[in-house]
Amino acid sequence: MTVIDLESYEDALATYDPVMGLEVHVELGTKTKMFCGCSTELGQDANTQTCPVCLGLPGALPVVNEIGVESAIKIGLALNCEIAEWCRFARKNYFYPDMPKNFQTSQYDEPIAFNGYLDVQLEDGEVFRVQIERAHMEEDTGKSTHVGGATGRIHGASHSLLDYNRAGIPLIEIVTKPIEGAGARAPEVARAYVAELRELIKALGVSEARMEMGQMRCDVNLSLRPNGTETFGTRSETKNVNSLRSVERAARFEIQRHAAVLNSGGTIVQETRHFHEEDGSTTAGRIKDNAEDYRYFPEPDLVPVAPAREWVEELRKGLPELPRVRRARLKEEWGVSEHDMQSILNAGAVDLIVATTEAGAPSDQARKWWMGELARNANETGRGLDELPVTPAQVARVAELVAAGDLNDKLARQVLEGVLAGEGDPDTVVEKRGLKVVSDEGALSTAVDEAIAGNAAIADKIRGGKVAAAGALVGAVMKATRGQADAARVRELILEKLGVEG
Repeated sequence: MTVIDLESYEDALATYDPVMGLEVHVELGTKTKMFCGCSTELGQDANTQTCPVCLGLPGALPVVNEIGVESAIKIGLALNCEIAEWCRFARKNYFYPDMPKNFQTSQYDEPIAFNGYLDVQLEDGEVFRVQIERAHMEEDTGKSTHVGGATGRIHGASHSLLDYNRAGIPLIEIVTKPIEGAGARAPEVARAYVAELRELIKALGVSEARMEMGQMRCDVNLSLRPNGTETFGTRSETKNVNSLRSVERAARFEIQRHAAVLNSGGTIVQETRHFHEEDGSTTAGRIKDNAEDYRYFPEPDLVPVAPAREWVEELRKGLPELPRVRRARLKEEWGVSEHDMQSILNAGAVDLIVATTEAGAPSDQARKWWMGELARNANETGRGLDELPVTPAQVARVAELVAAGDLNDKLARQVLEGVLAGEGDPDTVVEKRGLKVVSDEGALSTAVDEAIAGNAAIADKIRGGKVAAAGALVGAVMKATRGQADAARVRELILEKLGVEG
């Protein structure tokens, strides 16, 4: 890979002001494609979910997916956009092998939603408003697989395979207005915006918005201008960035790269760029076309879309509680600080904690397990919390067993360990591993007697008033019972037997 010179981030921001534009593509969760009845189900054999319409065969006529239009309106409303009274589709003409029609059916100068905004909260609590230019409907392309090369890209490949199952999948493209004034926090703003947008899309129920599966992807447009000036610089467009971390890294890298080029007297090329996950760098793709190069013209085979105002208002009334409002409510209900709520959000734990409380666990216990033991496991295994093989109902059951005194925290951690290892549900793991708390008073009494007899010097200290020394005897009992005793009850028994008040 070509080594790219970078300016230090601090020096870049001392001289230049970054301006961003973010284009996010959301794959809708409809059962059929945008303009035909082919299934959108994932994982099917290549080219088995196609028809004359999505293959662009002569004489085939498209029909708009009503749920796709409804989803677009919901997204527009949630983004505080105006909804067009009349709009239409256009043909975006360009040749690429995964475009079976040699044009993409999209929207150009007449999007269904426009002039909106989304408020996003940064980690320190600052709220930044991102202005939305438009949200428009279009279709996805097919998938190219380049075979025989070392990088998986077309350069160096011996041949390419094309799968058109994805061609025609409904997409909504959400385009921001130029994001100015973020300064050094521009990469953080980019990440926060995409994160908030993802939560909003999921709340609307129009897509699962799983970035790792390509259901939501971001193009990061970035340019620099000298501090104190107004004219935008030449932009680069880093394509198809598919994680929150990568969005932030791509923006940061491009700021440093642009600054290095400009400081050396070079010129920024308007181009697309590829993001490389392994080191956070970008490399050149192709020279970026302007809109006129796509030769847009109205799609002659589709009638305009004119959503009735009554329908739009009905959809507005049916919008769910939006993520930022919901988080504020949960923060109040849970009694957590802004910092703690932000940590929960960053960990992707909000929905998991809510589901765990709905399954019967107190909210503090739900937070404790998801943000403690389970977050640790997720970090160690490089997975998201929602990818762990444990359900909110199972976590709620562990909390229930702890509350009932059947488990202590140490045993509960072992139970979760067993669930994560695929040993079964919590009750099965408890039974198989023999993890229940020893609650038999006779057995506990015997264990305490043995600990006192084996630690006479410590027992004498306790009798002499050094009650804190009881911790050593508690530890001895816990060791003897393999951690399965109730530590609080053990301490009570120790002090009772030694005639000391706790």
